[in-house]
Amino acid sequence: MNDAAPLSASKKCPHCGFWSPWQQKSDDTCQRCGQLLDPVRNRSEQVREQEANEPLPQFMMIEIKPEDKGLVRFAKQIIRSGQLAFAATVSFILWFLTLAAG
Repeated sequence: MNDAAPLSASKKCPHCGFWSPWQQKSDDTCQRCGQLLDPVRNRSEQVREQEANEPLPQFMMIEIKPEDKGLVRFAKQIIRSGQLAFAATVSFILWFLTLAAG
């Protein structure tokens, strides 16, 4: 069996030019100056995380209010089910085309 140590990586600091050990994480810092070794990736991960935590907009979904009367609520339910069916159909078509494209 090979009991060799795991491979190690290093990255040149974009701020001071010192080569520091790098775990290939976005929050790895330089041993000399303490700055991030990959600040662009760190910013993009922060933006991605912030976007993931934002609530999803309910665009084009008709709102059914509690004060709506029976016939209005029924009509809005019909419209909403049509919207959901349309979204499901479009999603299926996109999935199928992506699958077919390989």
